[in-house]
Amino acid sequence: MKLVYILSFLMLLAGGANTQNLPSRWDELTASDWPLALEKSNRTCILPIGILEKHGPHAPLGSDLIHVREWAARATKNEYAVVFPDYFYGQVYEAQQQPGTFALPSELVWDLLHATVEEIARNGFNKIVIVNGHGGNPQLLRYFVQSQLEKRRDYAVYFFDPAQDQAFAEKAKKMRKSDPAGDQHAGENETSSLLYLRPDLVKQERATQESGENLKRMASLPDLYTGIWWYASYPNHYAGEGAKATKEFGKLITDNKVEALTKALKAVKADTKTLELQKEYFDKVDKVGGK
Repeated sequence: MKLVYILSFLMLLAGGANTQNLPSRWDELTASDWPLALEKSNRTCILPIGILEKHGPHAPLGSDLIHVREWAARATKNEYAVVFPDYFYGQVYEAQQQPGTFALPSELVWDLLHATVEEIARNGFNKIVIVNGHGGNPQLLRYFVQSQLEKRRDYAVYFFDPAQDQAFAEKAKKMRKSDPAGDQHAGENETSSLLYLRPDLVKQERATQESGENLKRMASLPDLYTGIWWYASYPNHYAGEGAKATKEFGKLITDNKVEALTKALKAVKADTKTLELQKEYFDKVDKVGGK
């Protein structure tokens, strides 16, 4: 009997060790560890979405991918979830005039996103958190999340969209060297993050080779939106001053994002209300018209 207790204790220790060493990346998990990953994540999966596009003359094409990859990797060390492999099939038509841009047809972008989420759910995840790193994606992603109410589903999709907290804003203001109003793409903010995460890929000495100034060529159309607005303002696909970036500012930005994502993951893993309300909603939809 004593031997049985000893063996049981050793098995528990081994199970704990396996849990601690369990990879968070989908592509690094073994099939035999899948049930453990589902349990430890509470069936929560992160879908990190970036894009392939020019980031000024100095930053890598995959800057957005680097950001979401690192945010997810660091946050899941704090709060475990499974991370889907790098996904770069979003909306980026405004950058097609620049080399390296990967822009798929709009119908394919939508269908691929839908099929990916469906396939993630088929593998056992009922909570899917989209983490976006590209400024041209939010409108697409918000509509995609809203479209989940089109028909009954046994999973929920969440869009990680953190608000800037005041404490961070005050620290950032003290560290900034450029005007935040013009810091939109490959400027001080993004370049600083990359100097912290992947300094080997940043050619900061090239940041002044092109202008990241807003040319305001749509000024004659106030209060109107048209798809060419970004190109009209920033034909170089560069908005800001990457030359003023610092590694220290990048650490502040990254730590803030990781902290916010960690909190979001904890909330999603503990959430039972969203799926409950979705079921209630679809039950009522099915009754409309006396069905």
